[in-house]
Amino acid sequence: MKRIIAFAGSNSKQSINKMLVEYTRKQVEESGLEVIILDLNDFEMPIFGVDLESRDGYPESAKNLFNYIKNCDGIILSLAEHNGAYSTVFKNAFDWMSRIEAKLFAKKPMLLMATSSGGRGGASVLAIAKDRFPRHDAHIVADFSLPMFNTHFKNGEIIEELLKTEFKNKVELFKNEIKNGD
Repeated sequence: MKRIIAFAGSNSKQSINKMLVEYTRKQVEESGLEVIILDLNDFEMPIFGVDLESRDGYPESAKNLFNYIKNCDGIILSLAEHNGAYSTVFKNAFDWMSRIEAKLFAKKPMLLMATSSGGRGGASVLAIAKDRFPRHDAHIVADFSLPMFNTHFKNGEIIEELLKTEFKNKVELFKNEIKNGD
């Protein structure tokens, strides 16, 4: 069975990006694919620094998170946007893992998402990731932005029909890539 990892680029216990990941998991599992939800809180690591890396090597938690990516068949990632960029917890994990292996995404199919309470739905962080991730061998099959989360997401699902249709189409692209991949 194909195995997909899914996580939010956030360490908030009430993360709206985690809620979007959970909703996405349900959509993907309906087609018989296994989805493993990861929580960045389970992969605590020190703030990246070259001196720390030289002295201590890579933290076990960075190696563990990297191994999940290395051993999966696909990635669902919803990025939190902090001041127009990645959250600190995600950026730190990304920095450590890219030191372990620069091409850390290893061409794994990726569904890249973001949501926010504002009208842009994490558009800035999505743009950064869409530019940066391919340099680390990300194969971004589809991306999705959910604006105004508190308006468009109720009772564990997207309620605005146009956004819901767009989301389902993006999920289908991702599932088809997973199913038809090697």
